[in-house]
Amino acid sequence: MIITSKAGRREIFGWCMFDFANQAYTLLIITVIFGDLYSRIIVGDAPAYRLGNLLWSLALCLSYLLVVVSAPLLGAVMDAARAKKRLLFLSYLVTVAATALLFLVQPGYWWLGFALIVISNTAYSLGESFIASFLPFLGRPEELGKISGLGWACGYAGGLVAAGLALFLLGEVSLANFDRVRWVGPLAALFFLLAAIPTFLWLREPAIGRRRPLRARLLAVGRRRLGRPLRTIRRLPDLSLLFVSILFAMAGVYVIVAFAFIYGAQVIGWSATTRNLMFVVVQITALAGALGFGALQGRLGGRLTYALTLVLWILAILAIYFVQELAAWLARGPGIAVSVEHLFLGAGVLAGLSLGSSQSVGRALVGVFSPPARAAEMFGFWGVFSKVAAILGLFGVGLLQFVLGLEGAVLFCIVLFALALVPLARIDEARGLAAAAAESILTAGNGSEKTAL
Repeated sequence: MIITSKAGRREIFGWCMFDFANQAYTLLIITVIFGDLYSRIIVGDAPAYRLGNLLWSLALCLSYLLVVVSAPLLGAVMDAARAKKRLLFLSYLVTVAATALLFLVQPGYWWLGFALIVISNTAYSLGESFIASFLPFLGRPEELGKISGLGWACGYAGGLVAAGLALFLLGEVSLANFDRVRWVGPLAALFFLLAAIPTFLWLREPAIGRRRPLRARLLAVGRRRLGRPLRTIRRLPDLSLLFVSILFAMAGVYVIVAFAFIYGAQVIGWSATTRNLMFVVVQITALAGALGFGALQGRLGGRLTYALTLVLWILAILAIYFVQELAAWLARGPGIAVSVEHLFLGAGVLAGLSLGSSQSVGRALVGVFSPPARAAEMFGFWGVFSKVAAILGLFGVGLLQFVLGLEGAVLFCIVLFALALVPLARIDEARGLAAAAAESILTAGNGSEKTAL
């Protein structure tokens, strides 16, 4: 475990355990089991499932819209009232409760599943921004890549554990097995509830702002402070460019996270065994990508490392789209008989490496370019750009698959990752570090910050 000049092993471990814990929600609810259960069984508009896929994407889009509206305001409140851990704890409780209630969703109850996904995913996504805002306080700028990579790696390790439990206890997603697979909500909720306990025991509240009770009037304070992050971002041009890149990159990431296993079930037509193998393949390769590219970031720099992860994503999407053609070519040409399902697992290796590395490196770069005294506000905007990205990506692919089918719609992701590469050409890391340091000095010398409440 990493030890830094700012935080000890136990505190960094506590921070990483939140990533370990919340991966159960991402994996079991959004990516693998409940998304497929909702579109095929709860809504059940066979054989194309286009209405189920559209409702699923709309539920996620609505939750991300709520995050866009609330994250900057709550980030300002967190910094003003020294309330990072308190709001993180609240988001955690709401996520756990709403996820457990997914047990009540039965075939035909699409409206209940829709509502609970909106509530649980809103709280979960806010928690992502809240936990990320602790990152600049855990190490020096050159250490943040490793720390962020370790956090993401712990997350994918958590996903492996959660997936193992799900495979053993729940079985396949089917109407015949509904009475077992409906327990996915309580299982994910219990995992998150227990595994996140070290976070609240060992992660310290950063000494930013003055501790205040969480009262309604703080929202007015937060609204007054919202203009400051916008002015701050204008003084941080490299962070602004990074946010634009993240907007397009995360749009593609959210599409893959929400539809990859639905794609496997509907387009590839994979077996339960292949689906289970994909569980393991994606988690292991994502863990390796987070650790490997986190270490690489310290050598190559964040900008170049992040660009490499986006190129890797484009290759992964091409592999997913052309997997059936590649299987046919191998059978005709070299005479190698490889099933489409097995080649799809190979595409999963590329997707896993891309998934772990791009999110880890991007989060670390935001930490590098953020003034520590404004960390929650900046990560609130990171959450906003990520969730606007999710709305862009999921709504776009939801409409495209409704018209063209899911297979053709996946090519939309290549355009998104290519657009994410464009702003990186203008980013200067040294300039970004200097601007963050200058902003910290400006904030420290601004007496109005101390009297904002």
